[in-house]
Amino acid sequence: MSPRYFLDTNILIYATSLAADHAGRRALARDWVARTDWGLSTQVLMEFYANARQPRHGLPPDAPRHMVEQFANSRPVQAMDRELVLEALVLRERHQLSHWDAAILCAARRLGAHTVISEDLNHGQRYNDIVVFNPFLG
Repeated sequence: MSPRYFLDTNILIYATSLAADHAGRRALARDWVARTDWGLSTQVLMEFYANARQPRHGLPPDAPRHMVEQFANSRPVQAMDRELVLEALVLRERHQLSHWDAAILCAARRLGAHTVISEDLNHGQRYNDIVVFNPFLG
């Protein structure tokens, strides 16, 4: 069964970071991560690892790798491949997105998710058959 939701990197960062400025978003992000109806992509795993290693998040040095392993082993993961990259470039041009955001949307679609959970894209915006939901609004 396909996941209903696709979590963007920022949700994983807020859920795991110990940074004081993330405290207001931590509980809501953790609620999303605790769900079982979401997936992610290899891009999100790598972005999470790169960001979570920053000292500002207060994590032990080996924690980000262990978290990536946990996410990768417990959730559906969409790999980046040639076709997905090319599809993302078309979406990027059509909607004036960054190539990273377009790749997130294309990975979500390929995984079968209907909603991307993110604060980085426009809340409520539809990109073909994918809608964006920012859980931190209102």
